[in-house]
Formats: sequence, C-alpha cells, structure tokens
Amino acid sequence: MTRAFEWVYLAYFGYVFLLSLAMRPAIALYTGVIAALMATLILALARFSRGNIFPALRDWLPLAYTLIAYREMDLFAEPHPGNPLEHSWIVWDRLLLDQWGLRRAIESTGFIVPGYLELCYLLIYVTGAFSIAIFYFHNRRERVEPFLVYFSLGTVLSYALFPFFPSDPPRVVFAGEDLPVVATSLRTINLYLVGNYGIHSSVFPSAHVSCAWASAWGLLHLLPERRIMGIAMLVYAASVSVATVYGRYHYAVDAAAGILVGFIPVIVVSMAGLRRNPSTRQSV
Repeated sequence: MTRAFEWVYLAYFGYVFLLSLAMRPAIALYTGVIAALMATLILALARFSRGNIFPALRDWLPLAYTLIAYREMDLFAEPHPGNPLEHSWIVWDRLLLDQWGLRRAIESTGFIVPGYLELCYLLIYVTGAFSIAIFYFHNRRERVEPFLVYFSLGTVLSYALFPFFPSDPPRVVFAGEDLPVVATSLRTINLYLVGNYGIHSSVFPSAHVSCAWASAWGLLHLLPERRIMGIAMLVYAASVSVATVYGRYHYAVDAAAGILVGFIPVIVVSMAGLRRNPSTRQSV
C-alpha cells in the first residue's frame, strides 16, 4: 500500500514534469524520466514491501527523495537580468538588520549567537533524519508516516514555487554588502556547502525555513507525550529563520514565506485526518 507521504512525492515529481512542459520544454525529457523513475521506485516498494526491512527502509527513503527533488530544481535555473525581485526584497532586509538593529543585537554577544545561528543553519540537513530517529527512540514508529507528510509537504511545496521566483541569494547579488561582522568556522562550512552544492534557480521561499517549521509542527502534534521535543524544534525553526537572514543566505521575505509554507502541512494533515489516534495507526 502506498503511504500518504509517498503520494506527496508522486504528485510533486508529476507536477514538475507538467510544469517543465509549460515553462521550459527543453528540460521536459529530464523531468519526465525523473518522474517515471521515482514513480517506479515508490510504487514497487509499496507493492513488494514485506517483513520488517522494506517498511523501515521506506521510513528513511524520503530523505533521498527530497534531495532528488531539490537537485531537480536546478534544471529551472536561468538568467534573470537586473535582479528585480532581489532589489525589492533587500529593502526589508536592511530595515530589519540595520534600522531595527537585528544585526547589532546578534553581534553584541560576540561569537555566541552568530555561532549558534550558523550551527542551526548547518543542522537543517539532518533535521528530517533526527526527527525520524526521535520517533524510533520513543517507540512510536507508527507515527513516522504522518510525520513524513509534514516533512515532505513542508519541503517540496517550497521547491514547487522556485520556478516562479527566479532569484539569487543576497550574498551573491549584493556581494560584500550587509554581511555579518563576526566570522566563525561554522559559517565557513555553510558557505562552502551552499557555494558548491546549492542550486541556482531560486531562494524564495526558503526551504530551510519551511522544512524546519514543518518538522517542528509534526513533532509537536504527533508526539504530545514528549511535548518538549516539539517545543525545542519550534525554537530551532525560529533560529533557522533568523540565521537565513543574518547570514545572508536568504532575504527576510524568503524566511517569512518559508514560515507560511511550513504551516500548510498542519492544515493538510488536519483536514486529511492523519492526526487522529496516532498511537493506533499502523505503518505498512
């Protein structure tokens, strides 16, 4: 049986193929092949999933699906002369960072808060795996399936919007401007990762932010007996939101949109009834 979160990925890869036909027919062959391969893999695993190995494997494979979904968005990268979106967005960043004193407040702590924010930004790459591990650790594996609906929707919905907002990060468009004064080794690592492994299609909305918030809501709603875990993840998600702007990885509007996208899974899961009696739901 195909799980709910697997339908999210099937719908996403199909959507990307149809979007490429409408927006960039030149890449439709690639997106079509990706959609076909992903559908074959997901449906085959659902069809032949038996025993304990395949069901457990299906709990973790969405992490790989998400990476593929992210990399696929680079096919939509194209020049956008003049950077009109970025020049309209930077006004809000400078208001927040300079006039309202966010950068000054952060850097008044020396290396402490800047280092913490860079660590939060770095840890986003393991947020999904960490969250799944929490359910396993507390013997609540049956709740991984609804959690992955939060995680998958909160992430790929941001990716799905990238082609409509072609943009580059502030550290690229406004090189040398508005940068953090405090330099840390963690920032060096983050800059290396985004510089060498990032995509170039868009930064709006921030998938870092939407993923963190969606994961936080998922933990909070699906693990009520360990509410502290959900609250801690909410604090983490808020920290990631600040880190993306302070570190010039994203614009403030990217982070704000990411927060909104991260809340959409709450609505979808509630409407679909996937939160009902989570302790009695069984994974297949």
